[in-house]
Amino acid sequence: MSNEIGRRFAEAIAAKDSGALLEVLDPDVDFRGLTPGRFWEASSATTLVDDFVLGKWFEPSDHIDALEEVRSGSVAGRDRVSYLLRITNDDGTFLVEQQAYYDVENDRITWLRVLCSGFRAIDA
Repeated sequence: MSNEIGRRFAEAIAAKDSGALLEVLDPDVDFRGLTPGRFWEASSATTLVDDFVLGKWFEPSDHIDALEEVRSGSVAGRDRVSYLLRITNDDGTFLVEQQAYYDVENDRITWLRVLCSGFRAIDA
């Protein structure tokens, strides 16, 4: 079940679907993230989704072409999911990989840590 939640999280990001993200996240999620240029922290699903994921990480001009890969599992009771996105914007085509570790209660992610590779340019 937890692996399914991780996949749903990755698919919601790939679809840039704020409603689906909010469904999988606990409203009071404990979040920390690291992108190449910044550390991110939130204690609200709304802040995480609106301000970070869909506000800054993947901007309206970033078209997520494909969810290339999703891998999930667990580490001694902590769930994990990694996902690879193909993105196109005015600057070209990119791959972005994120690795997330998370805890689930009542079918929602309550604790989440994400590490991002950043936008890595590839040939179209």
